[in-house]
Amino acid sequence: MGSIPITRSTLFPRRVFFFAPNRVDTLPRVPEAHLRKIRSFVRRPGRATVAQRRALTDLLPRFGVDQAAGRLDLPTVFGREAPRVLDIGFGDGEALATSAANFPALDYLGVEVHEPGVGHLLLLLEQAALTNVRVIVRDAAEVLPQLLPDAGFAVVNLFFPDPWPKKRHHKRRLVQPPFVAELARVLERGGLLHIATDWADYTRHTHEVMEQFPRFAADTRPDILSDPLAFRPPTKFERRGRRLGHEVTDLYYRLT
Repeated sequence: MGSIPITRSTLFPRRVFFFAPNRVDTLPRVPEAHLRKIRSFVRRPGRATVAQRRALTDLLPRFGVDQAAGRLDLPTVFGREAPRVLDIGFGDGEALATSAANFPALDYLGVEVHEPGVGHLLLLLEQAALTNVRVIVRDAAEVLPQLLPDAGFAVVNLFFPDPWPKKRHHKRRLVQPPFVAELARVLERGGLLHIATDWADYTRHTHEVMEQFPRFAADTRPDILSDPLAFRPPTKFERRGRRLGHEVTDLYYRLT
């Protein structure tokens, strides 16, 4: 398969919210040790198919990242210098593979814990002969502080994180001050943080958290969707949410 048949023209219409955080003088400093206390995901049911298991065995060595050496040298990982996108929680990988196929001049690092989804992505990468994607199978809350260098990415994508809708579970949401502090560290100056959700309460939650980070300013450019770095194909979770009547919101923040 030479390409993934999803392009800009197939994107679903979606509502875009821009939030301008309050300005204060300093970025909150959060000790690294505080980052990994509460798990922000659950192991979803579902077994990997035979093909996905084969991909995890045969293809992960090709597309996976050696985590033994600590902080990654990203130009070495990708074999070139190019704008890099960090995709956190890529699900079944279709949106990530679509982006990589549409924009071969960009490099993509995907982080996901669910092995069936990783296996599915690996199969797509093999079928499309993509060379600009690398994969880490691990909790992003560990990957950021332990493996990712400062100012290594032009974009961080966080599409449809687990909403943890019950109030007593809100502390498990991935968008929390310690995690956002790590996102600020790994983004280059001027880099884009792109969060998409189909839960209105998660939109409000994100707004409240981001207000604590004055270096993140809302990107209100009317033409932002024409920027390849802001491109988001529809995802499996988005389509499911729309079937349930959920409204999708995209949040864009620029690191100043």
